[in-house]
Amino acid sequence: MKAYIAAPLFCDAEKAFNLQVDTAVRALGLATFLPQRDGGEAAPLVRQGLDEDTVRRRLYELDCAAIAECPIFVFIPDGRVPDEGGCVELGMARARGADCFGVQTDSRRFGGTDSNNLMIDYSLNGGIAHSIDELSALLRAHLDALTPVS
Repeated sequence: MKAYIAAPLFCDAEKAFNLQVDTAVRALGLATFLPQRDGGEAAPLVRQGLDEDTVRRRLYELDCAAIAECPIFVFIPDGRVPDEGGCVELGMARARGADCFGVQTDSRRFGGTDSNNLMIDYSLNGGIAHSIDELSALLRAHLDALTPVS
C-alpha cells in the first residue's frame, strides 16, 4: 500500500520535517510518494531545454497520477496558512476516496481555536495528529483495521 505525503517544501526546515514524516510512514510498511523526492526536480527538465509551462505541467501530471494511485494521503498543514498546493491535493485525494490523515505541529489555527478551515479538518477523515508519533499511531490503527484477523 502506498501513501502520498503532501506538504510545504519551500525551505530546508520544511523539507527536513517532510523527510521525518516519510521515514515514520515507511516504518509502518507503507511505500510513499513524497513530491520533493519523487516528483522530479524541475531543474533537470529545464536543463533539457523545456519551457516553464512544460516543466510545470509535467510536475502537475506526475503528482496527480501519484495521488490517484495512493489509497492513503498524509497532509502537513503547518504554516501561517496551509500550503495551497497541498490543499488542492487533499481535495483531490478525498474526492477519490483516499483515507486522509494530517500531522500539524504548528499551533496557529483558525480563529484562535484548535480548528483549521472546516474544509481541511473534515477532509482529514483519518484524523489529525500533532506529532509524528501520533501520526504513526493513527496510521497503525488504520492499517490494523484494514488487516483481516486470521
